Amino acid sequence: MPHRHPALIFDRDHLASLLDTLDNDALDALDFGVIGFDAEGIVRRYNSVESRQAGLSPERVLGLHLFGVVAQCMNNYLVAQRFEDAAANREALDVTIDYVLTLRVQPVKVRLRLLAEPGEALRYVAILRLP
Repeated sequence: MPHRHPALIFDRDHLASLLDTLDNDALDALDFGVIGFDAEGIVRRYNSVESRQAGLSPERVLGLHLFGVVAQCMNNYLVAQRFEDAAANREALDVTIDYVLTLRVQPVKVRLRLLAEPGEALRYVAILRLP
């Protein structure tokens, strides 16, 4: 089991900027899932927590479109549209929502944190599974 990164918790301020600074080992040490994707929606980062919990290997996810292929259950106004709106308005996005993931698995209650900063290469979805 990887050593957890104590300074990075799901609710931490400025989480998007901090995620940008982590190498893959540090990203894997977090205790929540992280998916990083570019402006075209292509998954560029995918941590081991999310891989394990979603049952999808990084090889099956990296390089694919997040909302069109990997997580179609997030392709809606609650998630994907918020990223599009923030980008169109050149605004930061940092919103947390309660959500139910439904693709490929039994419905799973989660808390999603949608993160984007204008001008940054990657946007993030942080995923915290709820008991």
